[in-house]
Amino acid sequence: MAAATATTETKTTGHTILRWIKAAAGWHLLLAVGGVVGLGWLWAGGGTERVIVFKVVASLLLVALTAVNALAAVDLLRLRHRGRVVSLAVNYLGFLFCLFAVMHRAGGFTGFNTLANNFGRALPFLFLALIGVAISNLGENPGANRKMVGRGITAVGGILFLFLAGLATAGRALVISLTDPTTLILFVALFPFGLFLWAIWRQPAAARLGAKNVDNEMLIGWAFLSPNFLGFLLFIAGPLLFSFYVSFTDWDAFGNANWVGLGNYGRALNLTLAPLADAAQRANEVLDVRVYDELARIRLFGRSYVIGAQDKLFWIALGNTLKFVVFAVPLSVIPALFLANLLNSKVPGMKFFRAVYFLPSVAAVVGIALVWQLLFNASVGYINYFITQITTFLGLTDPKIRWLSASDTALLAVVIMAAWQWLGFNTVLFLAGLQSIPRVLYEAATVDGAGSGRQFTHITVPLLAPTTFFVLVTTTIQAMQIFEHIFIVMGTNPAGPANSTLTLVLYLYQKGFQRFEQGYASSLAWILFAIIFAATLFQVQRQRMSGSGYDA
Repeated sequence: MAAATATTETKTTGHTILRWIKAAAGWHLLLAVGGVVGLGWLWAGGGTERVIVFKVVASLLLVALTAVNALAAVDLLRLRHRGRVVSLAVNYLGFLFCLFAVMHRAGGFTGFNTLANNFGRALPFLFLALIGVAISNLGENPGANRKMVGRGITAVGGILFLFLAGLATAGRALVISLTDPTTLILFVALFPFGLFLWAIWRQPAAARLGAKNVDNEMLIGWAFLSPNFLGFLLFIAGPLLFSFYVSFTDWDAFGNANWVGLGNYGRALNLTLAPLADAAQRANEVLDVRVYDELARIRLFGRSYVIGAQDKLFWIALGNTLKFVVFAVPLSVIPALFLANLLNSKVPGMKFFRAVYFLPSVAAVVGIALVWQLLFNASVGYINYFITQITTFLGLTDPKIRWLSASDTALLAVVIMAAWQWLGFNTVLFLAGLQSIPRVLYEAATVDGAGSGRQFTHITVPLLAPTTFFVLVTTTIQAMQIFEHIFIVMGTNPAGPANSTLTLVLYLYQKGFQRFEQGYASSLAWILFAIIFAATLFQVQRQRMSGSGYDA
């Protein structure tokens, strides 16, 4: 009799689970139909080029949504585990989307300011709730009365905390926001997404759909990874794709955007070369000054030419960036290599010096730039003071260098400051690489009669190649993106005298956030990305050709 009852209960449970699975399949089928309806509604009317681009992107998303939900519905009806995975992903993402959309439309994110303002007043009742938890759980066998008292205290403390923290205000704002049809639809959609997420996640449904332990572990792992992964998609990948789209428009950051195609890229890269009758001929006689500005003059095969640029400042910024890379990278890498060799020796006090050299790399750029701004001061700076003392001692003429106010030294000053800051971090990286080289190799070289110089060139440098590659790549990328040092140390004129410190990142900042040419600034950012990618790829290829890379 008991066995029959158990069998009946098992069958009933099985039928209940099967009904939940079929209901989830129907829900996904409804979402698929909604995707088709949305696709038809989207293309019901015409629109401008910008609207059409938006419609194309939205259509791709709707097609993907329809296909995924149709797949989930079919697989759930066939009791396939793939349907469970797809269903969980769709319902999880749908629930999060509706939740954050409702919070946004109800002013929930701005409500965090209210919570922060009221938190101090509500904090004592939070402690009261914690005391209630302690009363009901402390001890080996807390009695029923004690548990009841503790839970009562926890409930009273929690309710008062939420009330004083602004729960009533938040609830009132939510109710008011639900009068908007869009917010109401999103709020109602929360429940089926959450309900079917719970139903398909449960172990009975998982077992019915053929889930194994490894499948459950995989889903749990993805669930833990999802906040970071979704944050990457939302705050990194999403803005990157948006900026790529913006680079093909003339968006001004205020909603005005027209599709210009490759116009922004053409404007930045457009150059022309015109021959001159003689080196002193005026550029406006051979260039269309309505389009081009004179960038430079060159002499080839005995004849003079003028180079015209549609955006002269872009090429100046590119030249300054490359100059900075050429000087700053060697100055922050080569000394770091020798300094790491010195710090790798077993001399008393080396740990202290390692910490001292590393300090600049963790210091704030603002503080460093302000200190160097004082050091570079032409009148009272210590650098010019020591130069004056040395030249006076040697009987030479004091050059009185105007570090930050002269076009020929401003960029050099920034190079010195940046290289000094990056030196310590590169030193630590080289030091880590040196400590991974077996000491037995140096001992064998010493026995064979090799001196410290030959050991450095024949053991240290080859075996340190992977570390050197990493340091070169990261320092080059960092140098090409130089911005903060220049922006702060140059004061009110970051571009410097005669645009001598105008770099690509600084130029795109000026275009995007000072002149609100967001479309053009985005194209400059992608041009810089292409340059950095090409430089990195070149270094990778050289490393592979040398046969000492990580893949060797």
